[in-house]
Amino acid sequence: MNDQIPTITLPSGKILPALGLGTWMMGETATAASDEIATVRAALDIGMTVVDTAEIYADGGSESIVGKAIKGRRDEAFVVSKVAPWNASQAGTIAACEASLKRLGIECIDLYLLHWRGEYPLQETVAAFDTLKRQGKIGAWGVSNFDVADMEELWTVENGDQCQVNQILYNLGRRGVEFDLLPWCQARGVSIMAYSPIEQGRLVKHPELVAVAKANQATPAQIALAFLLERENVMPIPKTKSISRLQENLSSIDIDLSDEDLQRLDAAFPPPERKVQLQML
Repeated sequence: MNDQIPTITLPSGKILPALGLGTWMMGETATAASDEIATVRAALDIGMTVVDTAEIYADGGSESIVGKAIKGRRDEAFVVSKVAPWNASQAGTIAACEASLKRLGIECIDLYLLHWRGEYPLQETVAAFDTLKRQGKIGAWGVSNFDVADMEELWTVENGDQCQVNQILYNLGRRGVEFDLLPWCQARGVSIMAYSPIEQGRLVKHPELVAVAKANQATPAQIALAFLLERENVMPIPKTKSISRLQENLSSIDIDLSDEDLQRLDAAFPPPERKVQLQML
């Protein structure tokens, strides 16, 4: 029996479960579609209702999978999607959102993100987000892969401080954000969505992570997720196509890392002592 999923609170006051589902690489093959749809539905069943996708994932295929999975269950899902930077002009953002809505089969994307910085000025993208929000086509907006300088620039744009989320690469092996970006966002209430929280599976073979997992009768992936779940206003969004792995991820909420566990993890994965440029995958 799992504990109740902890929560994060967006600047708007919206409360969300602090463990979501990533869907990168879903929608790439027709043969996997039924299993992928079942996984998304299983996530809704167990309360992992934040489902993250993007227009570039499988060229819209991921959004189509999500749309099929939430059909008839729209009110249970909190849908996050992203506009690609090459589409992020004022008109392009609106057109991209409308195309995503069509693939998703919904009338409103709950949270719409700029996937990463591109050539278009931030004021154009933010103006489009404002328009989409007024039209009821998105509920809120945020960014992804923004470092401190990007966030500071965003805050100079009209309504830029309405950003709800920064989705970034953050895991035990990628702790550079803890030096400045994470505190910057936390100080302003901006929630962090941590993608690749187990480094696409590469972290799970680290011997010290394995040792901490054994001490907690857990898996290395669960320890990696538990580490992030202990951070203030951070939501890991592990991607999986497996229902059994989904349950494994959910069980990470039951783990209470001890001071000794955290010391061992700090020794194996040292926190940053200086500015580290934000990394991306």
